[in-house]
Formats: sequence, structure tokens, C-alpha cells
Amino acid sequence: MQISTSALYSTAQIRQAERQAIERLGIPGRELMRRAGAALFGHIQQRWPEAGELTVFCGSGNNGGDGYEVARLAIEAGYRVTVFEMADPEQLPADALSAYRDFVQAGGCVSTFEADRSAITGIVVDALFGIGLSRPVAAGYLPAIAAINAAAGPVVAVDVPSGLQADTGCILGAAVAADLTVTFIGPKQGLYTGAAADCRGDVVCADLQIAELLGQMAPAGHLVIGTRLPKRQRKAHKGQFGHVLLIGGNHGYSGAIRLAAEAALRAGAGLVSVATRAAHSALVNIARPELMCRAAEQAGDLEQMLDKADVVVVGPGLGRDAWAQTMFDCAVAASKPCVVDADGLNLLALGNSKRDNWVLTPHPGEAARLLSCDTRQVGADRFAAVTALQQRYGGVALLKGAGTLIGDGLRTYVVAAGNPGMASGGMGDVLAGVIGGLIAQGFPLDQAALVGAQVHAAAADSLAAEYGERGLLAGDLPPRIRELLNR
Repeated sequence: MQISTSALYSTAQIRQAERQAIERLGIPGRELMRRAGAALFGHIQQRWPEAGELTVFCGSGNNGGDGYEVARLAIEAGYRVTVFEMADPEQLPADALSAYRDFVQAGGCVSTFEADRSAITGIVVDALFGIGLSRPVAAGYLPAIAAINAAAGPVVAVDVPSGLQADTGCILGAAVAADLTVTFIGPKQGLYTGAAADCRGDVVCADLQIAELLGQMAPAGHLVIGTRLPKRQRKAHKGQFGHVLLIGGNHGYSGAIRLAAEAALRAGAGLVSVATRAAHSALVNIARPELMCRAAEQAGDLEQMLDKADVVVVGPGLGRDAWAQTMFDCAVAASKPCVVDADGLNLLALGNSKRDNWVLTPHPGEAARLLSCDTRQVGADRFAAVTALQQRYGGVALLKGAGTLIGDGLRTYVVAAGNPGMASGGMGDVLAGVIGGLIAQGFPLDQAALVGAQVHAAAADSLAAEYGERGLLAGDLPPRIRELLNR
């Protein structure tokens, strides 16, 4: 299996690299700022070559210095430039103050932003806050952020969109919604998960010619770029690709187990069985006869099916009644590799099980129940949440949502693909089935989770590009997943 990833870094690592550049490599901080400004202006010119007007919002730190630097370059290139200062420039840190004075020497002048009177024209550059923001945006900055977001022109964020926490991807009260983010030194982990999806726009990284310093650090996370499965041998047979048993489909929820089961088939499992309520056992495979469906009303009904299975998927449409508890307990007691989803996770939250050979696939609400907290805490730091899930329950934890996170105890992966069309019933069932199907084929649990999340999201993106996001159904995904896995 080939998995392509890109390294992500924490703000602490970025600061460390910057310090090392100054102290070890002897690169002045002012030179790094010049490089940042040049990279930023270069990307603006590349993306909008016909532009000739710039409005820059400068804050009180080095991010503001980057703003003054790009404003100076724009003046020298003949742009019409307006700069709004949100803090006294004379109180800036030394390097940012130097950038401000160079801007003034180049013929620039600053204006004080007035929410109801200041005109915002051309490309808008957000240089209010950098990676250091750790508390809610102060009230005095809120009108500026609102004005940036209401501007007619495209918005470029300097390093990170102002108001976005660079480590967690959560919004600290309010945030700039950028069309382009030019981030410096290395990609920040918070740009790819949570609320960042609505703020970052396209992301490009300017390493400021000090990339080798980050190369000496273990990344804080890994952004999944793409995956590729190995080609099958011509002599292959179904026994080589595993047997998935899916358990679920309580009264009123037969569709969930049906979606998950077909997804396991489309992911390439050799055999797929379904254990469900007797009332559903003759119905689930009507439109998909390749599924082997059997009634399971009590623990004894599962014994033979569990013996034959290579991997178990428990939870889609399971419910939380006595039957669900019995089915869940049997699945966990079998000690087979397991994918736990939906109500399987809610039942898991009632106990204290921990295993190395399962994949847990909660959405934020289920994660909150598993961690005995609320969804706001999960959303406030998704990286911390997926780490806590893995540490408490073992195995591989997959935290769904915008910027899905996969943690295996050693590394954290981010799948930034996906779109709002996936906000419909059954999407998680399909994901659970795909992961189960990949595990059945012999892929390690972490790789199965990673590839499953990536191809699931990529299939949804492909369909949304073709037909639009609204009306995207979970049942639309399995055929497209098959296509992508075979590329």
C-alpha cells in the first residue's frame, strides 16, 4: 500500500524552528520577515496577476510586520495600497517596527480603521494575528474581521486566518474567512481540521528557506494526500480477501446495516455476512444478493458466524436495547479485529473496554460520550480528543468531522477531504463498512482506517463536483469508492 502524506507542525515547533534560524543559522528575524513578505506578495501576483490594489490590515505583532512588508512591496510594484493599523506602529516589536518604517520610507501611510467609514478595496490582506493567538479575539478587532469578511475582493491570510487557533482549528470568537492562506515555515496542524475548513481557503506554504530545521523534528501530524492499493495477483481468490461480519440493523434501522455491508463489498472484501433481526434477514440482501444474511436474535445465533469471520463490524443500526447489548457483548468477546461504530460506540461508552485490535469511528457527539465530556470540549481541541480516545480505549481512534483525525498511539493523521454534502444519514455506516472490508483484506488497522477515511471523503468530493453537494446520499458512495480504490 502506498500512502502519501505531508508533515504538519505545532506552533511550538514553528517557533522553535524560527529561533534556531536566528540563533544557529544566523538569519536575522528581519530577514525572515522580508522573506515572508516576498513570498506573500509573490503568491498574490501569481494568483491575481491583473490586480493593482491592496488593502492591508496590520495588527500589533510580527504578523502586522509581515503586513507592512507586503504593503511596501506592493507600493514599489505600483499598486494602490491602503493600510489600516489596528495598533500604534511605534509600539511594534523591533522587526515589525523596522518593516513599518521601511513601508513609510517607500511612500506608504497608515489609516485608522473606522467600521462605518473605511473603504476596503482590491485584494484584502489579513495581517491582524499570527500563530500566537490563544484567547478570544478582543472586541476592538471584531469590526475589522467583520469588514474583511464582507469585502468584495479576495482575502489573503498571513500565516493563519486571524481568529483561528493554529494548533486546534477552532475559532476564538470570530475569524477571517480567507480565500488563500500563505503559511510560513511549515503547515500548521490546525489549518486542516475543525472550523478551519471554513476559514483557510487554499493553503500554500512558504518555508522561508529554513525547511531543513523542521526536517529535524518529528511532525505533530500528517496530512493525507493520497493512497494507492497494491494490484491483485491474477490467481487471487475470494478466500484471500477476508470475510467481514456486520452486526446491526435493529427494528427500524435495516438500512444502516445494508449500507455498511455493501460498502464492505465495494471495498474489496471476499465475503460479507450480515447478522441482523429476524424480521430483516430476508430483506437486507434483496437488492444486493452477494450479501449473506442471517437472523440473530440471541447470543447463540452468532457463534458460527463469528467463528467464520475475519473481522467484525458492529454498530450500524444496532440500537441500544437488550438485543443490541447482547449482540455488542458477543462481538467484543469474540476478540476478532473489530470496527465499532454508531450505537456500538454508545454501548462501549457504558463500560471500560480497551483493546489493541479495533477501530473506533465516533463523530463528535459519540466521542464526547466516550470521553465523558461535551461536544464543545471535543471541538475545542480535536487533536487532544483523538489522542484521549486512543489512550483510553486502545486500538485506532478515528474522529469524524471536517478534517477527520486518525490516531494510532504513535501518529495522528488528518484527512482534509470531504464536503458538507456528507452531512446526511448513513455516511458513517458506509465508512465503517469500507474500513471493515479493508481490514479483511489484510491491511493493518491504522492503514485501513486511514485509507477508508480518505477514499470515503474523496468519493464524496468527486460526486459533489459532478452533481453538487445537496442531495448527496450515502448510497451514492460505494460505487465511486470502488472506482477510486481501483485507480
